[in-house]
Amino acid sequence: MSSKDAPPPLPEPLGVPVADSHTHLDMQSGTVEEALAKAAAAGVDTVVQVGCDLKGSRWAAETAAAHPQVHAAVALHPNEAPRIVLGDPDGWSRQGAREAGGDAALDDALAEIDRLAALPEVKAVGETGLDFFRTGPEGIAAQERSFRAHIEIAKRHGKALVIHDREAHDDVLRILAEEGAPERTVFHCYSGDAAMARICADAGYYMSFAGNVTFKNAQPLRDALAVAPLDLVLVETDAPFLTPVPYRGRPNAPYLVPITVRAMARVRGIDEEAMSTAIAVNTARAFDY
Repeated sequence: MSSKDAPPPLPEPLGVPVADSHTHLDMQSGTVEEALAKAAAAGVDTVVQVGCDLKGSRWAAETAAAHPQVHAAVALHPNEAPRIVLGDPDGWSRQGAREAGGDAALDDALAEIDRLAALPEVKAVGETGLDFFRTGPEGIAAQERSFRAHIEIAKRHGKALVIHDREAHDDVLRILAEEGAPERTVFHCYSGDAAMARICADAGYYMSFAGNVTFKNAQPLRDALAVAPLDLVLVETDAPFLTPVPYRGRPNAPYLVPITVRAMARVRGIDEEAMSTAIAVNTARAFDY
């Protein structure tokens, strides 16, 4: 395998174990058991496995039921809602080309997410939200309807809400305010600036930082991390994506969390142990485990 595809080496393990608050084990190579063992060796003792569609959400729930250190989040990704309603003739997503199913198909899919959200091993409803990067204007209505439905499901089941917000900050914040956010709301792969971090802090929203906080051009993210209240900060991989520097572009996995934790500690001007302790406590509180 080329060095680009080779997994990065195991980092120095964290002294205080933390949780990877957002990962996609189903998109990573190797078995779940291997991924969890490698993560544990790096001081990552818990992972939140996140579903993006019905198949992935069912898999997340089954995997969490089989492994005590895995918690599940279930949802239709913001880009999934328009695919269900309008169809996906190009089949750019993992599922391939699809026929348009209309609003009835979205209702059916949301009913299945609702069923999964009731399971005890499912700790969150997500990733849901808005993504204006990939979806054209014609898909926005489906995204918004799906997002509002997920907020309602999370509140009814008393689960955390995990938000995917890509190039849609104002609309995500507006809909959360209109619907009334669940008690525990997490901005996954936080992508706002310091001003938005203050808005999130005032609302009590958790902000989860991924490997892109280490990227050279990510100063606005580091500025946001610098002002976010320490008790609202989480860490994630979003693996296999967003591998931290110096391994950017290579496959990400939960065992690489320590690299991001150390970078976050430097931004905050605190030691690694203080950063890890805060993250561990915050993640358990955010996902209620």
